[in-house]
Amino acid sequence: MVHPIFDNLPTTIFERMSGLARQHGAINLGQGFPDDQGPLPVRQAAARALIEGSNQYPPMRGLPELRAAVAGHYARRQDLSLDPDTEIVVTSGATEALAAAFTALISPGDEVVLFQPLYDAYLPLVRRAGGVPRLVRLAPPHWRFDRAMLEAAFTERTRLVVLNSPLNPAGIVTPDEDLALLAEFCVRHDAIAVCDEVWEAVVFDGRRHRPLITVPGMRERTVKIGSAGKLFGMTGWKVGFLMAAPPLAKALAAAHQFLTFTTPPNLQVGVAWGLDNHRAWFDEMPVALQRSRDRLTAGLRDAGYVVLDSQGTYFLNVDLQASGVTVDDATFCERSVVEHGVAAIPVSAFYAEDPVTTVARLCFAKADATLDEAVGRLAKARR
Repeated sequence: MVHPIFDNLPTTIFERMSGLARQHGAINLGQGFPDDQGPLPVRQAAARALIEGSNQYPPMRGLPELRAAVAGHYARRQDLSLDPDTEIVVTSGATEALAAAFTALISPGDEVVLFQPLYDAYLPLVRRAGGVPRLVRLAPPHWRFDRAMLEAAFTERTRLVVLNSPLNPAGIVTPDEDLALLAEFCVRHDAIAVCDEVWEAVVFDGRRHRPLITVPGMRERTVKIGSAGKLFGMTGWKVGFLMAAPPLAKALAAAHQFLTFTTPPNLQVGVAWGLDNHRAWFDEMPVALQRSRDRLTAGLRDAGYVVLDSQGTYFLNVDLQASGVTVDDATFCERSVVEHGVAAIPVSAFYAEDPVTTVARLCFAKADATLDEAVGRLAKARR
C-alpha cells in the first residue's frame, strides 16, 4: 500500500507549468532558474575535481574544505561564527536538508508552525515525520505576521517553526522586528526554528539578510539551511548546508546519513572553491538581478499591471485584481501559457488552505530579450 501522504499527491505546480511551457513553446517565467549557466570559474573547479580528484565516498558530513569554506563565507557575509567540524553538515540540496531536519526533530504529534504561502515540500515532509501543521496565513501586499497571528498558532505542543526568508513566492525579506517577535515565541515555547534561507544572497535595494540564528536567544535553537545552487545560480547542483549548534547538528547528521549519506565530491570541491575564491560574485550577482527585476517591473507597469514590491529572490508578483484582471490566478496562468505563450505560477498553489487567489508569480532571472518578449505577450493577455 502507498503511504496516504503520498498517495495521489499531485504533480507540483512548477512541473505542471513548465510542462505546459514546453508543450506550447512558451517563455517560462514560472520555474525559478536563471538563463545563465552560472559562474564559469566555479564550474571549472568542479570539472577539474571530477577528472583529477576522488570520485569515491566523501565524508558523510561533507568535505572538510567545503565545511571550512561555508564557515568562512557566513563569517564574512553575516557575522556568524560556525565551527566547521561540529556545526555544519553538507546535504544533497536544501530540500534534503529540510527532510533531515524534520526527520530528526519532529516526533509524532509535535506541532509545527508554518507560514503560507509556503514551499510545497514542507507539508508532506512534516506530515511524514508525524508532525501536525499549524498554518499562519500571510497576505499581500506586505506578507507579514503579527503577535496575534503567532498567539493563535503556537501552543504547548509546538515543537518547530519553519521560516522561509527571503520568502518565495512573496519576495519579501523578514524585517528585524518580525524576527525578534518570532524569537520571543520560540524561546517562550521552547521551540526550534528551522530557517530556510536559500535566497539569502539574493536581496535588493541595499538590504541585508539577517539570519534568525543571530537574534538573541536563538543561537542554540535554530537550524539554518543554505543552498549552493541558489548562491551561485546553478539550481541543478543540489548542494545544501545544515548549520546548527552541536547537539542539533549531531541529530541532523544522523538523519542525513540515512537519506542521501553524502553529496558528489566534485560539486563540493567546486562550491568550496567558489566560496573562497569567487567572492565578488556575491556583490555583483544581486546587482544584475535587481536590474532584471526593474526591467520586468517597468515593462509590466507600462502594460497596466500592478506589481508588488520584490525585496529578494528571483521573483516578483502581479496583483491581478488590482490590474483589472477578472479571473483568478490559476485561470490567468493557465490561459497565459496556453493562449499567450508565457508561463507564470499562481500564488494560490503555495497555500494549503484559504488561498490568496489574485496574485501571479513571475521569474525575472532571465535575459533582457526574454523579459521584453514576455512583457509584450502579457500585455496582450491582460487585454
